[in-house]
Amino acid sequence: MHTLAPWGRALTRLVLPLLTAACGGGVSLTPVPPMPSVAGFGPEVEQGVVRLRAATAPFRDLDAAVVAGYVRDAATCLAHPPHGAMGFHHVNRGYVDARVEVERPEILTYERQENGRYVLTGAEYMIPYQLWPADSTPPTVFGLDLKRADNLRLWYLHVWIWKENPAGLFADWNPAIRCPGG
Repeated sequence: MHTLAPWGRALTRLVLPLLTAACGGGVSLTPVPPMPSVAGFGPEVEQGVVRLRAATAPFRDLDAAVVAGYVRDAATCLAHPPHGAMGFHHVNRGYVDARVEVERPEILTYERQENGRYVLTGAEYMIPYQLWPADSTPPTVFGLDLKRADNLRLWYLHVWIWKENPAGLFADWNPAIRCPGG
């Protein structure tokens, strides 16, 4: 298992108590999933993952994400058997612009459990082609280029920061995610 650089461990020691204190006012949360593996990536990815997890930690509760501007209802759970699924995409339209900001992902991805509870699994960055043309240099986050989705006419990048993805931290599909009914 990959360990964080010394600055990452220090930041984690600072951020986790703050998150615990912020959520401690009678709110019962499920245990915090471990940090995803950033093995093989440089410090820009390591720092970005720590920042993104800190920024999205309050959104482990879908109600908090809705208060922050993410849509409550996402009608479709995206799946691609046998590759896995992406889950439900909850968009914050206020963040859809020509910028990629680590702490402000345009989309949060959730997996709906059998009991109906939504569990935050990751985030997705997205810029429509109308704001960043397809024939230009790709936008970047964590020092990585966003991918092209010509059929959707947008740039995007998934980051599986709340549920480990055996296919990789930035893979499109997560074989560990299940959509309701299969």
